Amino acid sequence: MAAIFFHHVVGDLTVGKPEIVELSDADSLEDAARAIAGSPEGAVPVWRARASPEEPPSGARFLGMISAVDIAAFVATAGTGDQAMRTAVGEVVQPNPELLREVDPGTRLIDALDLMRHGVKRFLVRKNGSWRGLTKRFSMLYNGKWLKNSESGSPSSASSSSRQLSPFITSAVRFCCLSREDILRFLIGCLGALAPIPLSPICSLGAINPQYCHVEASAPAMEAIQKIPGDPCGVAVVETAPDGVRKIIGDISAYKLWKCDYVAAAWALANLSAGQFVIGADENGSTPISAYLEPSISSSQVEEAESGRSPRLLKKFSSRSIGFLNSHANQMRSMYRGRSAPLTCRSTSSLAAVMAQMLSHRATHVWVTDAEAEEEGVLVGVVGYTDIFGAVIRE
Repeated sequence: MAAIFFHHVVGDLTVGKPEIVELSDADSLEDAARAIAGSPEGAVPVWRARASPEEPPSGARFLGMISAVDIAAFVATAGTGDQAMRTAVGEVVQPNPELLREVDPGTRLIDALDLMRHGVKRFLVRKNGSWRGLTKRFSMLYNGKWLKNSESGSPSSASSSSRQLSPFITSAVRFCCLSREDILRFLIGCLGALAPIPLSPICSLGAINPQYCHVEASAPAMEAIQKIPGDPCGVAVVETAPDGVRKIIGDISAYKLWKCDYVAAAWALANLSAGQFVIGADENGSTPISAYLEPSISSSQVEEAESGRSPRLLKKFSSRSIGFLNSHANQMRSMYRGRSAPLTCRSTSSLAAVMAQMLSHRATHVWVTDAEAEEEGVLVGVVGYTDIFGAVIRE
């Protein structure tokens, strides 16, 4: 296994990371939406309120994580639009304290990878103060010098380490959060040290997860929301051929809804099919919204709503309103453009290529298509963070 996993520690990745800004369970969904827009993976940690302003962050106060999907699904179920966005985060978030782990900055990277491979999504790490001891005798490199483990070394080496760390010690204890994206960004910066793994096909590394969640394009979009797993937080929207072959046409996921208009997305979830949702209506008006309405809504009601005379009847939905770029909904089965197109790779793609895809799109997963199939988009699995970390550790 690459030596970088043993010679680097979590503290290496905290350099330059901003101090954590907590989202309390008493904050509103509007506050959560703003926090998610500036956070990786389309999700943010939620904390119980502090007993005092001076109380530092701790794993004991961590409640769970709220994602873009959680907000959109709640607003769609509530059906009250902007009013639902004023709901407290604590009423929406699903408690799951196992998603965050408070770790010492001296924790080896190999141990951190193993934790994230088993479901941890965030690390709470102290940015300053003397360390409680490193998990490897020579684990940290500062200013070109290896720092010895202050617990396993001699008293003189311990005092020497303390003196070298003194520039980082301040009176106030500061914390930051490390995400899986931070770990992946570190790994892609060490491709040479990981060779030949990064250039190997994901199919040969066992990085493809065939147990993915999917929903038919004709099914209601809310059905897809109910199927979305916790990791990766996404469900494939597919069209299944008579022979059982599934072709992916899009996905509904936290990263797709990362910076969306949640009220518009909620309306679409409640009223459109999964296929219509992932494509969106044409922004230029060439595809009227009446094409996506239930037959029970009359054409006169549609005209009133589109002319603005009855704004409460329905909300116009466009690809831009939920964060998608231009696409033509009347060509759903033949053309997919912009962010409405699913992020895919081939089963023969290299691990480095998949990692680069995820980082460039800030995605949590990449859908894998069959490289040997005669048709494009034949879905065979998905690659997420845990699959990548597992493949790297395993190899």
